[in-house]
Amino acid sequence: MKNSYTDLTYAEMVAKRDELRREALNLRMARVLGHVENPMAIKTTKKKIARLNTLIHEYALGIRVKSK
Repeated sequence: MKNSYTDLTYAEMVAKRDELRREALNLRMARVLGHVENPMAIKTTKKKIARLNTLIHEYALGIRVKSK
């Protein structure tokens, strides 16, 4: 199931992206140590980050209008 990020404001998207980046870092460290319970979580987290980066970039290009 894909998360819908289109209803978030610009600031919320940036905050969510930072949170997901920290989560991805923790998952990578856990993978190195060999303690990953769900290996697919790394892949899905990276895809969520990419979706958010796309929306944030659309705001930068002016394709989307910034919300409050």
